[in-house]
Order: sequence, then structure tokens, then C-alpha cells
Amino acid sequence: MTYTASKPPLPETTEQLRARIPGWGSDLDPADRPAFPRERLVDPRENGAHWEFPDRQPEEQPRERSIEHETLPPVFGTSVPLKGLSGVLRRYSYKTFSEARAAHWLLLVAGDRVDVVESRVTSLLRGHPDRLVAELGLRSELTRGGLSSRVGRGRADLSHQALTPFVVAAPTVLSVLAAVRVVRRLRRRVTGG
Repeated sequence: MTYTASKPPLPETTEQLRARIPGWGSDLDPADRPAFPRERLVDPRENGAHWEFPDRQPEEQPRERSIEHETLPPVFGTSVPLKGLSGVLRRYSYKTFSEARAAHWLLLVAGDRVDVVESRVTSLLRGHPDRLVAELGLRSELTRGGLSSRVGRGRADLSHQALTPFVVAAPTVLSVLAAVRVVRRLRRRVTGG
């Protein structure tokens, strides 16, 4: 059983796990673990735990879980349920790839980017578009000495400062352009032109 004070025995041999789960056991060799020289095993009585197994949080709706684990951890996040295309990407990542694979993490990052676009489009369609001037801090840049706080001070973030407005504003601008195109096409179909 996982999450207990003592390490449980493996249900399968290392070779069986490695054959069934791609990437399993990538950190078995101590030389591959950066923390190994400082790693020490503690007697379970010394860690202050007063339980043999922690109380489980109830799973009220299905959650994504790694293919490496049979069950969810005792406590897990529930604040943002999966939705839309971003949810499909995240679910696919968890059901298909091991956490040791780059594809797993790249799909999760892609899901985050898709979620940003979905959220911006949703807020635009609801009539509450994002306030780019306020979110970018452009007003404070002009009134609170934003430029003077950066110039001549040797700050490391100056190299990408010029790209920030484009990176932050690009999803909203693209969403607006896409919405305008959709509205124009619908208007043409309705008017027959």
C-alpha cells in the first residue's frame, strides 16, 4: 500500500513494471538522482506522523491520475475540473503517457495554453473581455516610473521586456480577430451575400 510510513513491497518485479509502464524505474540508479548524496532514510517514528495511513479525501467526481499509480494520493486538488479541449488534452496525457515521458508534460503544457485561449474566448463571448491595459500594467508604466526603474540598474529581465506585451496580448488579439471573422461569415450567410 502506498503512502504508508514503511515502504511497501512491489507487486511486480522491476522488469515486469518496466515492460508494462514506459519509463518506469528511470531513477532506480542512485547516480541518476541529484539528491542521493543527501538522501537518508528516517525511522518512521522520527518523522512525527501519528497515523499508519492518512485519511483519504473523497473523490466526488472522476479525476485524472497517472498510469503509474493505482489510486489517487490521500489529498488532491479539486479547484479546477477538466473542461473543453484543454481537458481532453490533459486526460489523454494522463491515460496514455507515463510521467517519465516528455510527451506527458508537453501535452499538459499544451492543455494549459489551450485553456488560456478557451478562457479568453469565453470571457469575450460573455461580454466581459479581459482588460489588457490594466493586466499589462501599461498605465503604471507611464505614471509610476516603470521605465526608470529598469534602465541602468542591471536587471536580468530587460532582455525579454519588449516581448511581454505581445506574449500576453497575442491570445486576446487572436481571439478577437477570430470572433470578428465568425461574426462576418454569419452576417454574410444571414443576408445572403
